[in-house]
Amino acid sequence: IRTEENGADLSWLKKTSTSLKTSLPKTIAVHELESVATLCKIREKDIFLMVAGSKKSVNNLLSLLRLRLGHQENLIPPDSYNFLWVHQFPLMEWDERGNRYTSLHHPFTAPMEEDLQLLEDHPAMVRAKAYDVILNGVEIGGGSIRIHQSELQKNIFRILNLSEQDMESKFGFFLEAMRYGAPPHGGIALGLDRIIMLLAGEKSIRDVIAFPKTTSAVDLMCGAPSSISKEQFKELHLLSED
Repeated sequence: IRTEENGADLSWLKKTSTSLKTSLPKTIAVHELESVATLCKIREKDIFLMVAGSKKSVNNLLSLLRLRLGHQENLIPPDSYNFLWVHQFPLMEWDERGNRYTSLHHPFTAPMEEDLQLLEDHPAMVRAKAYDVILNGVEIGGGSIRIHQSELQKNIFRILNLSEQDMESKFGFFLEAMRYGAPPHGGIALGLDRIIMLLAGEKSIRDVIAFPKTTSAVDLMCGAPSSISKEQFKELHLLSED
């Protein structure tokens, strides 16, 4: 099990009657492994699992491990339906690669009113009015309450490192519409294909959707994508008239 982000790996330490075995590099001294075994009270035939990395990558990896063990040991009842609502997600997260904040949901998600004072100095601590509904560990729907105030939306864009020019060119029409008094609004979208997948007892939505695509986004039944004519390129303004 491995997560790509930040290269988090699952390592193990196993105690036998004669020695300690591990997946860790040989550069780690034996006495350090013994200290870990003593500290964690590892007994003979025990396996101790270790994960190192960022909080996000560690959580992702442990989640994969938990699900794999659940299926492997038949700990998940096959005929039960367990629902879970997840809400008050973080509004933003720090992107190490881009060196900036990014929206966890999307940039139009409204923040919780009680967290507005944290926006300028502690954006990562701001909670969002976003929600997901989960069934048996699968997200089957999600949504949010949207921002409806022009100045708040512009402030969010600034924190996400959009310039005034970017705001105007990409979202000028949207910001102007808000100034005329857009009402509070929001909603939720349900994934019908995922719900049918769970009801049918399948593991992939490709087994229940009408026109499944391959991993390279090719629709074998329709032969798509296919070549398009110059006239169609021009209609979509992807080709100049000349």
